[in-house]
Amino acid sequence: MAGNSTKRVREYRNKMRAAGLKQVTIWVPDVNAPGFAEKVAEAIAIVNASASEKAILEELSNSEIEDWK
Repeated sequence: MAGNSTKRVREYRNKMRAAGLKQVTIWVPDVNAPGFAEKVAEAIAIVNASASEKAILEELSNSEIEDWK
């Protein structure tokens, strides 16, 4: 027999599906994982050493992330 929380979750998911939404799972980097900070530092160093750094940063600044909600 399903517990009360299981029932609530099922009802919520059904409500969202009825609203035309689909549940998805997105995996993102774990910022607390060992080595994460080092990988970020390496990526930043690569961008900073790039001859096209200005173009890369300009492209990022021109993106429409301010419209994300």
